[in-house]
Amino acid sequence: MAKSLADFIRSARSQIREVDCDTLEDWLRTRDDLVLVDVREAHAFVEGHLPDAIHVPRGYLEALADPDYGHCHPVLSQARDQVVVLYCDSGTRSALSAVTLQEMGFNEVYNLGGGINVWDAEDKPIVT
Repeated sequence: MAKSLADFIRSARSQIREVDCDTLEDWLRTRDDLVLVDVREAHAFVEGHLPDAIHVPRGYLEALADPDYGHCHPVLSQARDQVVVLYCDSGTRSALSAVTLQEMGFNEVYNLGGGINVWDAEDKPIVT
């Protein structure tokens, strides 16, 4: 039987850990081992993103996270032993991305539950 998007998302969420906005906001203030990754497209990142986030579009995630790739992301590719938190608009693309990073050997990966939409709804800071 063919899988739907909902099937992929349900499967991803069963394999990952999620973090809520208050916890992430606390981590951003108190942790120096955190890498925050926005997996949305470039135009969305430019319009507004979480403070200190790096931009790694989901379509390039595997390449940019791989230290053996010649054009890898200098921060993400070296973050296997750091806390990595991913987000997108609603938390779906970032959930799929979290599974990918775990499969690539990243040790502590989290998805921001609800994504930037919930972050914004909770009146958390956004860089524009």
